Amino acid sequence: MIGLFTAAEIRAAEAPVLAAGPEGALMQRAATGLATVCLRLLGAVYGRRIVLLVGTGDNGGDALVAGTHLARRGARVAAVLLDPERAHPGGLTGLRRAGGRVLDAGTATAAISRADLVLDGMLGIGGRGALRADAAELAREAGAAAALTVAVDVPSGIDADTGAVEGAAFPAMHTVTFGAVKRGLVVGEGRGHAGEIHLIDIGLGPYLPAATVFRLTDDDVSARLAPPSASDDKYSQGVVGIVAGSATYPGAAVLCTGAALRTRPGLVRYAGTATDGVRAAWPEAIVTDGRPGDAGRVQSWVVGPGMGTDDDARSLLAEVLDTDLPVVVDADALTMLAGDPSLVRDRSAPTLLTPHDREFARFGSEPGPDRVGAARRLAADLGCAVLLKGEATVVADAGGTAFVNATGTPWLATAGTGDVLAGIAGSLLATGLDAGQAGAVAAHLHGRTGELAAERGPLLAGDLIRRLPEAIGRVRGVPARRLGHSEA
Repeated sequence: MIGLFTAAEIRAAEAPVLAAGPEGALMQRAATGLATVCLRLLGAVYGRRIVLLVGTGDNGGDALVAGTHLARRGARVAAVLLDPERAHPGGLTGLRRAGGRVLDAGTATAAISRADLVLDGMLGIGGRGALRADAAELAREAGAAAALTVAVDVPSGIDADTGAVEGAAFPAMHTVTFGAVKRGLVVGEGRGHAGEIHLIDIGLGPYLPAATVFRLTDDDVSARLAPPSASDDKYSQGVVGIVAGSATYPGAAVLCTGAALRTRPGLVRYAGTATDGVRAAWPEAIVTDGRPGDAGRVQSWVVGPGMGTDDDARSLLAEVLDTDLPVVVDADALTMLAGDPSLVRDRSAPTLLTPHDREFARFGSEPGPDRVGAARRLAADLGCAVLLKGEATVVADAGGTAFVNATGTPWLATAGTGDVLAGIAGSLLATGLDAGQAGAVAAHLHGRTGELAAERGPLLAGDLIRRLPEAIGRVRGVPARRLGHSEA
C-alpha cells in the first residue's frame, strides 16, 4: 500500500533530515531527482527550451537548482521570478553561472508559448487558498502552451492536504513529489491537476509517522482476491444475498446480482421484488419469492439499489440491518437510512455505506473540499465504513483508516455503474474482508473494469459485468489468453 501524508507530517519528517545533513543537501537531493525526471521526459535535452516558474519558497529553490542541472546539459533555461527580491539566492546564482537567464514579466508569455517544458515551482506544500493574480496567469499560460508541464512537489494552487482548488491551478502533466505522496495529489480536484506522480526518495522514510490514509496497488488487491482452492465448494467461497430492484427499476437488481456473481462468491441469493428479471438474466442465482429471512444462509447482504423508499422497502431494509451479517447499504437504502441513522449506529456487524455526494449530504452536511475528512467523520459518527464515490473514491472506516482509490475513468459516470459497485462490494464482504477493505478493493476493481470497458469509448453498466473477470485476472497478473482473434 502507498501511504498518503499531510504537509505537517512531511515537514516534521524533514526536520531531522535537515538537521543531520549539511545546509542545502536536502534541496540538492530533491532537485537532482527532479532534473532526472525532466531529462527522462524530454529525452534529448540539448537545445530544449525550459521555463522555470519560480516562487519564493523551497519549491522555487528546487526549480532553480534543477534548472541549473539541465542548463549544464545544454538546455536553454529561463526563469520567471514571481518576486525577484526573495528568490532563492544560491539557486539563482547557480542558474546564472550555468548559462540560464532570468526573464522579465514582459517576455514571460512568449517564452512559455515556445517552451518544450514548463517547470512549476511557484508554491509548495504550504500553499493555501487562491493563487495570486500573476501566478494564476502564468498557470493559465502554461496550460495553453504545447509544452510538457511538470510540477515541483505539488502543483501550485492545490491544497496539499485536501486537493482543494480555489480558482486557477497549475495544470501538471507530471508531478515530481519528494519524500512521500501528498494526499492532495490524489483526491479532490488535485487529482485532476497532478497528472502522473513521480516519487523521489529524499530519506524521509524513517521519520514519517505510520500512515492512516492509503492507495491500494494491483498487488495489494490481488493479495485480497485469493482464488478458490481444490477443497472449496459453493458455500465456502462466500454466499451473497441481494435485496435490490423493483417493478420500476428491475435493471438495478439485474446489474447488482450480475456483478456479485462475476466477482467472487460461490453462490448468490436474490431476495428482492424484481424476481422475473433476475431469473431471466442470471439463472445461476438462487431467486427467492419472499423476504430476506426466507432466502437461506448468506454471509453478506447488499441492500438498496433500485428498491424504492416506500413502506415495504423500509421494512426490507430494517430486516436486513437487523441481522448480524455484513451489509452493503446503497442507493435508495441510503435515502431511508439518512432518516433513521440508528439502524446502523446500533449494529455490531460490519456495514459499508456507498453514497455519492448528494446521498452523503442527506446525512447532514456536504462532503466539502476535504473528502477524506468528510468520509472519516461520517464513518466515526455512524460506526461503520463509508465509501464516498467520486473521481477519486474515498473509503473510510470507523477507526480512521482511509483509502483513496487510484483507478477509474470518467466514462464510469453513467447509470447503473453504482449498482455494479455495490454487487462487487457485497461479494468481497462475503469472503471475510472487513468493511473498509472490502470497499477499497471494490472501488479499485470497479475502476480497473471501467478502464477496460472504456478502451474503445463510452461504456454501459452491463459492460462492466462482462469485463469483470478479465479485470480481476489482470489485477492478479494472469495474462489474457488469445483465442485466435484480437481481445475485446
